[in-house]
Amino acid sequence: MLFNSQFFIVVFLPTVLALYYALAANRAARQVVVVLASLGFYGWWDVRFVPLLMALTLANWLFARWFGRARLPWIPVLGVVLNLGVLGLFKYADFLRGTVFDSVGAPWQPWHLILPLGISFFVFQKISYLIDLRRGDRHLYGFLDFCMFVSFFPQLVAGPLVRHNEIIDQFRQDPRSPAMWENLSRGFVLFIVGVGKKVLLADTLALLVDPLFAKALGTPLSLAEAWAAAGGYTLQIYFDFAGYSDMAIGLGLMFGLRLPINFDAPYKAVSVRDFWRRWHMTLSRFLRDYLYIPLGGSRCGPVRQAVNVVATMLLGGLWHGAAWTFVVWGGLHGLALAVNHVWEQRGLRLPAPVAWMLTMLFVMACWVLFRAPDFATAGHVLASMAGVSGIGRVALDTDTIRALTVGALLAVVGPTGYAVAMNRLRPMTWFAVPAGIGLAYLILLIGGRLPNVFIYFQF
Repeated sequence: MLFNSQFFIVVFLPTVLALYYALAANRAARQVVVVLASLGFYGWWDVRFVPLLMALTLANWLFARWFGRARLPWIPVLGVVLNLGVLGLFKYADFLRGTVFDSVGAPWQPWHLILPLGISFFVFQKISYLIDLRRGDRHLYGFLDFCMFVSFFPQLVAGPLVRHNEIIDQFRQDPRSPAMWENLSRGFVLFIVGVGKKVLLADTLALLVDPLFAKALGTPLSLAEAWAAAGGYTLQIYFDFAGYSDMAIGLGLMFGLRLPINFDAPYKAVSVRDFWRRWHMTLSRFLRDYLYIPLGGSRCGPVRQAVNVVATMLLGGLWHGAAWTFVVWGGLHGLALAVNHVWEQRGLRLPAPVAWMLTMLFVMACWVLFRAPDFATAGHVLASMAGVSGIGRVALDTDTIRALTVGALLAVVGPTGYAVAMNRLRPMTWFAVPAGIGLAYLILLIGGRLPNVFIYFQF
């Protein structure tokens, strides 16, 4: 089920919210509503994977309870291995087999295992909890609390990556607090902002980007086409994923729960390090706390630190997808972060406009590799961006021009949707009318298009 679908907005969400608040006085009852709704939300895509989600949830909870009794350090490790094994089987089995067989020139047939929706996100949630327990965290939860933490549908399939100690304590709070109406209204506005980013910007830009990258598979692009493809995708992936995060955080707030912010205007960054402080922030901190720091972080010499950051980003790239293009994408960002660190250590500075331009050019070039299905296609697009295939032109309709212009202004100049909904918006009764009209327009627009899945659903 997609957030940007008429059924979710018109039927599913109002029904679940109504039941949740009707049973708000009973903590267990309202949590059961959320868990059952979340399983229904997940099963809407493919009910066959609901048992996998529940089995992993039960197994991780049992590992945690077992560790709570026995305090044997290898118990959480066993749980982490189980989670990584499941992730490896579904996501990386064909990739690893293909790499091995191709390296020796042997024929092989892929298994074509269906990737369970959001498996990378909910597996990482469980892993972080088990590692925290091994590090000394004493939080042991009841099964209903743990199940709601893992399955809460707003963040189930594409984040934000929420940690147990950020949300489970909130479950005990009665959502019918004095802040209820403010939570509902701010959450509703943030949800609308996210839907707008997805439907008006990301999905419109996809109509430009997808045909150009498809053309690049076999035909060189012109300079104009290549820059349109790269620039369009740079904006598309941002508004697609940031739009999802806005919707998720807004939905959480409508249930009286605060989820962590995931984007903070990343295209305003003036360095690659600054970019990763702003882009997919919950993943960045996961990689920092559970990979980079355990590898040694910055507590060692400069060469070892560079190796640590590159290794972390290589694994971060692999997390995004089972393909060498993702690994290289992560490695390039790792190298850039290592260079960035040395640059800052030596006290070197560039004028802010120059630093911003170089950062954006690097990020945009890397997005080409991220989007392309293979290295050859990425090479074609990057070569065309350098002008090897002539200047050419690209035909843009009014909607695409508007999406590019508005998207660029919002990404580089305008405030984030989170800042507007959570910090700048003041309680105003009359604002309900334009907000409702805006949502009605988006619902009608969604009905006129085929629902476009979120880019990060495949990760």
